[in-house]
Amino acid sequence: MSGWSYAFSLSKQQVAEAEPPGTVRLVEHQLHRTRSGRNQQEDHIELFPQPCQSAADPLNWPIWRKYAVLLTMGLFSFIANFGSSGLAPALEILEYQLLPPQPISKLSYLVAVCVLMQGCSNVFWVPLANAFGRRPILILSMLMGVFFSVWCGLADGFGSLLAARALQGVAFAPADTIAPDVIGEIFFVHQRGRALAIYTLFLAGGSFVGGIAGAYIAGDLGYRYFFWICTALFGFNLLCEVFLVPETLFDRQSHLVQEQHPSVTGDGSFNDKANVDKIELAAGNNSNTSAGPSLWTFAYRGHLLQHFLDPWRSLAFPGTWVVMLHYGGLLGGLVTISTVGPQFLAAPPYLWGNDVGLLGFGGFIGSLLGGVATYVTTDLLVKRLAKKESHGLAEPESRLPAMFPALFLSTMGILIFGLSAANPSPHAWAGMAVAYGMVGFGITQIPSIGLSYLIDSYNAISADCFVMTAIARSVVSFAWTFFVTQWIETSGAALPFGIFTLIMGLFALLTFPLWLFGKRMRIATAGYLPTHANH
Repeated sequence: MSGWSYAFSLSKQQVAEAEPPGTVRLVEHQLHRTRSGRNQQEDHIELFPQPCQSAADPLNWPIWRKYAVLLTMGLFSFIANFGSSGLAPALEILEYQLLPPQPISKLSYLVAVCVLMQGCSNVFWVPLANAFGRRPILILSMLMGVFFSVWCGLADGFGSLLAARALQGVAFAPADTIAPDVIGEIFFVHQRGRALAIYTLFLAGGSFVGGIAGAYIAGDLGYRYFFWICTALFGFNLLCEVFLVPETLFDRQSHLVQEQHPSVTGDGSFNDKANVDKIELAAGNNSNTSAGPSLWTFAYRGHLLQHFLDPWRSLAFPGTWVVMLHYGGLLGGLVTISTVGPQFLAAPPYLWGNDVGLLGFGGFIGSLLGGVATYVTTDLLVKRLAKKESHGLAEPESRLPAMFPALFLSTMGILIFGLSAANPSPHAWAGMAVAYGMVGFGITQIPSIGLSYLIDSYNAISADCFVMTAIARSVVSFAWTFFVTQWIETSGAALPFGIFTLIMGLFALLTFPLWLFGKRMRIATAGYLPTHANH
């Protein structure tokens, strides 16, 4: 049963024992008798999702294969964010290199439009990946990345470069949605948090490395060379995808049913789910009934129209709204800092010249610290709380407290950056760098935990939830970067960044009701999940 009135009428005990989508029995408590005759409890981690016996099941792939996929997806995210943000610190240089000359306020469109398309085009990419598979769509997007990066390098004039940047953003888009979903498809629940921490470290690293290197590349080699580097990186990433990453879209449920009920085939598999006995197979330790993963398999899963509707269906879930507002507000602040920060440092009293990108070192250090903190805490919290419960249930909400420090630090970082920029002095750059690091800490931890929460809670359509988070982050980032340069010119830095802080603070406060009542919300919205699964 589901429904809001029903979910909030349950007692605490009933909620604790309920198993709505997202709640899994992660820990099995077992008693065994010691030599001294005492009973001692042993906790056993159960594998979830439950793998089948096929070696083609991504959960059963060998560890080297899983990490090859993880690093390939991480590299894709790195390149996408390197390409989208690396031009920001070079805008002051581009003002003189691009002919005819354009004002900075107009050149900032080259960043804003790319970020906008990077999010919004996922409305098409994810449904296509759900219908045709992850692998062909990723290969296509990387091919487009190579082609449009070449166009950016050859573009003659602002109009041509702006069009190329918009299409380059389209090619970048699957790095924010399909890539994390691929990672979620190959790791178990108790491993996903760490895997996504590595992914978001690549994601944030791309932004900060691009921010550091962009001005040096444009200043020493010319802005076109930046796009040749993007072309080379995309080419290497494409080769990794072609030769290392099999298809991860796998119909595990039908395999499980056929293993337990060989006479059952076809659509009846979902109706027989309750009759499937639990099996526990460690990844790579199989009595396999089929060949391993193939790099050349292709299958059309149908229901294309339904797949195009699923991203909008995900808006029925409160968790989607909280994560997408977190991501939108945080990345909006980050992109704004990376766009206007170099402009501040290029002006008096700093006059850093080609060194303006060094501001990114603060963000880079912060992202490393955030990545380490996320890697250590996110899966640990889930397992620790599941072991404390007598029923051994793991809840997605168990991950959320890990992001509280990051939400506070990143929100305050936006404010401190604005105040430091509004009061220039020979040493005010230090305040901007530390503030950038605070936001950098958040950009690795908050999206990592948020994406893990969506995969755990709404696994059937998690990639569709990612579409909405990507759209939110791109629209907010586009709006902030589109208007912020002129806004700062007319009102100074304190007012815009003060308002950005207020917005991000309100978004951060939404985490508490999700943490306290998230399970009741999942009970209430369980009936909104589609009958088909996009995994």
